[in-house]
Amino acid sequence: MLNEFGRTAILLGFAVMFPSLPLLASVLFRILRLRPSAPDPIKMETYECGVETEGDSWVQFNFRYYLIALLFVVFDVEVVFLYSWAVAFPGQLVAGFVEAITFIAILVVGYVYAWRKHALEWL
Repeated sequence: MLNEFGRTAILLGFAVMFPSLPLLASVLFRILRLRPSAPDPIKMETYECGVETEGDSWVQFNFRYYLIALLFVVFDVEVVFLYSWAVAFPGQLVAGFVEAITFIAILVVGYVYAWRKHALEWL
């Protein structure tokens, strides 16, 4: 059992180190004056794909885009969870089926809530 947790700890360590090492290197380079810092108005301008922006750059997006993305992630995780769970526990027929239906029912309640709040409409 300790062997399995050790593998998990190694993966967790990589998951923490992977994004934090470049950030720490950037801070260290700034402290050691290895990273140039020469801000000017041209560098501070907002641009999109090398083209100057037209109008205000602070455009508000519709929150429904984020809601649709979150719903996609929820149902994507559901599929990944159910598939891996079904492969890992093939011997649990009745109990496993009841647990899977309970899990799906909880997600359906959230989906119905989003549907009733008209969160899935584009207009």
